[in-house]
Amino acid sequence: MCGIVGYVGHRTCLPILVEGLKRLEYRGYDSAGVAVQENGSIQVVKAAGKIRELESRLARVHLTGTAGVAHTRWATHGAPNDVNAHPHSDASGAVALVHNGIIENYSVLKNALQAEGYRFRTETDTEVLAVLISKYLKRGLKLEQAVGKALADVEGTYGIAVMCASEPGTLVGARKGSPLVVGVSDGEYFLASDVAPIVEHTRQVVYLDDGEMAVLSPDGFHTATIEHERVDKMVHEVDWDLAQIEKGGFDHFMLKEIFEQPESVRNSMRGRINSDEGLARLGGLNMTPEETREIRRLIILACGTSWHAGLIGEYMIEEHARIPVEVEYASEFRYRNPIVDEGTAVLVISQSGETADTLAAMREAQRKGARSLGIVNVVGSTIARESGGGVYIHAGPEIGVASTKAFTSQVSVLALLTLALGRQREMSRETGIEVARELEAIPGKIEAILKRNDAVRRIAELYKHHNNFLYLGRGYNLPVALEGALKLKEISYIHAEGYPAAEMKHGPIALIDDNMPVVFICTRDSAYDKVMSNMSEVRARAGRIIAVATEGDTEVVTRADHVIYVPQTLPMLQPMLSVVPLQLLAYHIAVLRGCDVDQPRNLAKSVTVE
Repeated sequence: MCGIVGYVGHRTCLPILVEGLKRLEYRGYDSAGVAVQENGSIQVVKAAGKIRELESRLARVHLTGTAGVAHTRWATHGAPNDVNAHPHSDASGAVALVHNGIIENYSVLKNALQAEGYRFRTETDTEVLAVLISKYLKRGLKLEQAVGKALADVEGTYGIAVMCASEPGTLVGARKGSPLVVGVSDGEYFLASDVAPIVEHTRQVVYLDDGEMAVLSPDGFHTATIEHERVDKMVHEVDWDLAQIEKGGFDHFMLKEIFEQPESVRNSMRGRINSDEGLARLGGLNMTPEETREIRRLIILACGTSWHAGLIGEYMIEEHARIPVEVEYASEFRYRNPIVDEGTAVLVISQSGETADTLAAMREAQRKGARSLGIVNVVGSTIARESGGGVYIHAGPEIGVASTKAFTSQVSVLALLTLALGRQREMSRETGIEVARELEAIPGKIEAILKRNDAVRRIAELYKHHNNFLYLGRGYNLPVALEGALKLKEISYIHAEGYPAAEMKHGPIALIDDNMPVVFICTRDSAYDKVMSNMSEVRARAGRIIAVATEGDTEVVTRADHVIYVPQTLPMLQPMLSVVPLQLLAYHIAVLRGCDVDQPRNLAKSVTVE
């Protein structure tokens, strides 16, 4: 949440900053602002609303400076308005700062500063940090030292970019719990929350770790700890290009990313399957076969869509690898006293690799002695760096706030992990070959489902005005029901609930009437007859039924009002197919309702604060 971009170099910075904000808008879009060093002072322009509101104001000013910072906000402290928008300054305007995170002791710091005569204009915690840095600058410290001194007083999380009028051409960034990356080019340097605004200009990046800062100027940059001990950092090469974060002819990023799933799933499996022997190769786990055999219990930690993927992983791994699995909400894990004993491994799932709750839960598990493994999408992210090993899903950048292709790629990697662990245990060679070959067929089957996009849109037309939905599934399709309901909630603002189909009789059936659409995931598996019975119960109560069913199933047509067919596959892989029509259904309903699909209200792509 919140997007930061900064630049120092030889070019006029404003176009670079604004374009960078647009590439970061998925991280937050309550307000936006820029600060530019201009003729010995700092000029700040900001506006509530999306970046186009900021652009309207910038059209009335002329800024030619070559150093600046910018921010797009997801509000935590203070309402999303002009005053609370970033950048924030001290009363004199000599300091400008943008911030992602939460200063937990801001109230104490603010009271102390007010007692010293300092004045505040906003409701934000960030302004406290700007004033604190200004206080130390007035004592004669250089900007780098003043930032370090101020951060020593702070409790909480931050990714910041700050500059001051007295040191033109200098930009300082620092991070703790919120990502920050430095872009390195010839005579110009960038600072950002992630690589999206940087790749247009350079592929050479440096990832800051917690407790580190970077000092940038046109002459170069250096990295150090907050305590000013120099740190040598490795320069990484970004392996994706600008075209991957463009819409590519689609109306929305979400639709583009839904249609990218055949390729993103292929990428998640590329080079990792031996279908002749029914084996999976996951070298990134950094574990020997002997070490993986010693895993006696697995805890999966995740939030939101990644948590739903984790549930599917639980079912897969327990069935085929015979390892007990618990799927935990990462946000709850460390607020109790979880049991982590010998033989316990923790699997952490996060698209961004920066999810605050998931990262904190992983660190708690590590403190208790668990081996941690990550399943993440963003190369160089904090979870990727701090986990003992793991697997990149290689889904490519996902810009739409509602996750789609990351989900199917996470499930594909969990299937590969199941194959790897299962073949070490009770899974036969024949079963392994069947799983491997069916995995390789999944991308083509997703392509077949996507050809039914227009049919799904016609169903969406009929249900766009309904305000409640129920999603029901059993077994491997229960997490799909949960994910389908989440997608509809996220982007259309329709109340939707996912339930085990059998639990319908234990309460939700009271809601069924002709105004309650019910989405059944009823593909051919061991629970098919039971789900069909549940469907009859809904039909008897005049509920409207949308069914996701297996190709060739003619029985379901007698009970459902609408049927969306998906190809047959193994039960463990069915969620990768069943979820695609639900993604499309949510997308089309949201568009037909006039919702902002890529930037739904109150949400941000990466939740980097608790």
